[in-house]
Amino acid sequence: MKVMIHIGLDVHNDSIAISLAPSDSTEVRRYGIIGGTHEHVQKFLKQVQAAHPEVTLRFCYEAGPRGFPLARFLRGLGHECLVVCPSRVPRAPGDRVKTDRRDADQLARLLRAGELTGIHVPEPEDEAVRDFLRSREQVRSAQHRARQQLKMFLLRHNMRYAGKSSWTPAHLRYLARIKMPFAAQQFALQELLHTIRELGARLERFETQLEREVAGWRWEPVVRALMSLRGVALLNAATLIAELGDLNRSTRPQELMSYLGLCPSEHTSGTDRQQGGITKMGNGHARRALVEAAHHYRAPARLTPHLQKRQEGLPKAVTDAAWEAQRRLHHRYKQLSGPGRKKAPVVITALARELSGFVWAIARRMKPHPKKG
Repeated sequence: MKVMIHIGLDVHNDSIAISLAPSDSTEVRRYGIIGGTHEHVQKFLKQVQAAHPEVTLRFCYEAGPRGFPLARFLRGLGHECLVVCPSRVPRAPGDRVKTDRRDADQLARLLRAGELTGIHVPEPEDEAVRDFLRSREQVRSAQHRARQQLKMFLLRHNMRYAGKSSWTPAHLRYLARIKMPFAAQQFALQELLHTIRELGARLERFETQLEREVAGWRWEPVVRALMSLRGVALLNAATLIAELGDLNRSTRPQELMSYLGLCPSEHTSGTDRQQGGITKMGNGHARRALVEAAHHYRAPARLTPHLQKRQEGLPKAVTDAAWEAQRRLHHRYKQLSGPGRKKAPVVITALARELSGFVWAIARRMKPHPKKG
């Protein structure tokens, strides 16, 4: 059998700890710590390949701030490289010593034993869209936080808005009429208002650019197909595909539900079986998009003009699946909700879990555009 060297990398900003686990022995050898650039990794590769010209190299490292460029670099050189989720790396409960070298040892040992499962490494184009959507979410969160700060500022001074809805034109006119008793307080109020207006303008620019980004994306056909679902407009559809990638990687919808962390946790021992809240082990951005979309299925099934426009030109199998999702999920909502039944958050989460199955089915029916180049 051909010898393979399993290499664990503990990657940091300026350094990489390396350990080697040959397949023909049980030992784990520590190579040492090198610099954190690709040039340092290339130098290490030349040294290992010169000492072991006939072996196959297999790498792994934990996902972190360094992202995927190192994995793409190693794969571009013809080597296999896994990027593993840190929370899925087995660790002994009594292990109280953590160092870079020990972490690299553990990764190399587990990689040789086949105990590690790599996460999906997106294509650079797909990662660019995902970065765009996550930046947009950061702006939205900052806007929400700034609005809450303004409301708390006014509440401390017993200023209450008598209208029904906040951040409407009437509410903004009310805020413009406020005059604080001291100049320092007025300055603070104006700065909060300026921050909210600036974040609102940034969010509008993101919304305008989103349509352009999706129009030139290779996953556009899949995004348009997901928009046939109620509650899944352009933003949620693009978020799901950017975060999940090719859903053909999941052979069953249950795999996607588990990846999204929408399945209930469980502790079973003997005849005692206990289920708790959802695991939340998967992609939080995609899970949030599904939960937001699930709220729309509280209403009876209906093909609105706006939804009908989104479904124009799509295959009949896709539109039929979208209609079945409306019918089934609303029926499920009526079954679970009501006096003496499940609480509203539990019901919406259950709908989001079933909605992910329809997302899986529709996405697998559509093919992306061919890769450029």
